[in-house]
Amino acid sequence: MNAINWFEIPATDFERALKFYNTVYHADLRLESCIDDASMAILPYEQGKGVGGAIVKGLGLVPHADGVRVYLNGGDDLSVMLRRAQEAGGEVLIPKTKLPDDIGYIAQFRDSEGNVIGLHSMA
Repeated sequence: MNAINWFEIPATDFERALKFYNTVYHADLRLESCIDDASMAILPYEQGKGVGGAIVKGLGLVPHADGVRVYLNGGDDLSVMLRRAQEAGGEVLIPKTKLPDDIGYIAQFRDSEGNVIGLHSMA
């Protein structure tokens, strides 16, 4: 069982956040209808396998750098997504850093909405 099965990254400017994460993932996020006139874009994931998440505007969510730290899958080499985040206007806070005991690499960036997001990959 996974400790996490869903996460939401808050956005104040949904279109700006959508453009940012479309660039980071080099893919078009899937737009979904949501409750209470909220906006939601689903990040890439395989349903039923692993953890899913979305960029959300509304539902009382407010971007904040000191909120819960989410680590997104950085793919085969997280430096690719980290570079895309910078190109999309994000700020690298922790560059690609090797973790001990062969558990991969992490990095962190500030997104277009001010959230601090982590990345993890094995290479």
